Amino acid sequence: MTSDSPMIELQGVSKTYGTAQAPVHALLPTDLTLAQGEVVGLLGFSGAGKSTLLRLINLLEVPSSGRVLIGGRDLTSLPAAELRQARQQVGMIFQQFNLLSSRSALENVSFALEVAGLSSAQRRERSREALSAVGLSDKESAYPAQLSGGQKQRVAIARALAMRPQILLSDEATSALDPHTALSILRLLKQLKRERGMTMVVVTHDIKVASYLCERSVVLEKGAVVDRIDMSRPEPVSRLGRFFFETAKGWTDQTELPQEET
Repeated sequence: MTSDSPMIELQGVSKTYGTAQAPVHALLPTDLTLAQGEVVGLLGFSGAGKSTLLRLINLLEVPSSGRVLIGGRDLTSLPAAELRQARQQVGMIFQQFNLLSSRSALENVSFALEVAGLSSAQRRERSREALSAVGLSDKESAYPAQLSGGQKQRVAIARALAMRPQILLSDEATSALDPHTALSILRLLKQLKRERGMTMVVVTHDIKVASYLCERSVVLEKGAVVDRIDMSRPEPVSRLGRFFFETAKGWTDQTELPQEET
């Protein structure tokens, strides 16, 4: 259930690369607030700033301006040791599964716990709990080469869950999967949201993913937020937002491309 308490707050957050003479504005100053237990999608074309925004939430990217607050705590003001501890609240899954080929599923899940300094017994208990949560208790001894794409992604999700985070960030986590497998992963994420009250931010270019999983969607274009959409009653105001919803119905010769706007 969604709470009114803010879990994630971005206040004027931006990211610029390059030099003062040749700056690249990956994300213009952006405000975004997520309540505890809310699932929000980040929609946009490649290069729109979606992944940059996502990585700013746990400070994998350091903002050029603004503040990032998790549970009311300003991550941008924390010293390195406290930031590492705060990041344990935030799990992350990617399009590429990033599993270690020489480790079993159980060992892959326990890797982050090992880095966090948990004992061997604690790592084994938490890793088995996480694999059970994603329906892979029978695959703990399997290596990545012995797993399907969907099973690999479930191991990656289990690895994130093993840290018992309050927030889960997903960067195109289903885009490399076939539709059947993608839907099974989305159902798993929805189940985790329902059972654990996890706050989620989901980067996707697929409106079907956002429509199925997310309560709100933020549309980005050229580093700027151009739309904020209630997915229960979608009324996009931007041309790009309308274009995404056209894709759910199927394109026609009359579908307008947003880049044609002058």
